[in-house]
Amino acid sequence: MDRRLTPYSGRIAHISLQGRVDAPLTEGEAAEIIAPLVDLLTRPNGPRDRQLLYGDAVTVIDRDQGYAFVMATKDGFCGWVADPVLSPATSPTHRVATPATHLYSGPKVQSTMHHALYLNSRVTVTGQDGKWAITPQGYIPASHLAPLDQPAADSIAVAESLLNTPYLWGGNSAAGIDCSGLAQAALLAAGIPCPGDSDLQESVGQDISNIAQMQRGDLIFWKGHVALLTGPDQIIHANGKTMSVAYEGLSDAIARIDSQGEGLPTARRRP
Repeated sequence: MDRRLTPYSGRIAHISLQGRVDAPLTEGEAAEIIAPLVDLLTRPNGPRDRQLLYGDAVTVIDRDQGYAFVMATKDGFCGWVADPVLSPATSPTHRVATPATHLYSGPKVQSTMHHALYLNSRVTVTGQDGKWAITPQGYIPASHLAPLDQPAADSIAVAESLLNTPYLWGGNSAAGIDCSGLAQAALLAAGIPCPGDSDLQESVGQDISNIAQMQRGDLIFWKGHVALLTGPDQIIHANGKTMSVAYEGLSDAIARIDSQGEGLPTARRRP
């Protein structure tokens, strides 16, 4: 079983694993993330696997050493987060539709900024005061939000909004993002389900057998890497060459990556 997608802490397993794991089972506890950006760890106080965003729904399966073992609702990714970043689940109404925004103490630009919020973070809007959306935690520019049932029209436009974001392995936000984080952020914003890592993303969607058949929005994969096609012979990807989200010619990228000994593309998929 893939550790990333197996809701088993090593001590307690989610009930979905009944008959597959010899361990106590639990239905888990519904919760959500209440910090702007949270590292999802491989073990308590361990290294980052991916990141979770404000408002992300999770199922808490186990707790140990001040950490909680959780399964993310959006993609099934499992890992450990610090206990203080969790709160009982609510029912968010909106998502952040811009690369980033801020949560303010009041409905004016001079108000104290509580913290940042990033693309696809989920919030509960209870009303509006002029150009400000009102939430239980504070005020957010309403133009930076979209209802959860109104996905972005173009995943590539979403990816392009993150142009020049610094590269961060395992990153999922405008504060730092990697190749699979960029693909997932763009697709989730457009209402398209997407796993968290590039090898998992490579297994979903429609196979494109011929590179000449690729079109805007398709994904192209190398071993351990994914890029999004923006147009004829152009991709956008978070990459180690520029250490940022950048455009690159597709044919140039294929030649460059192969010359580095990392091989030719392994797959082409249409989400």
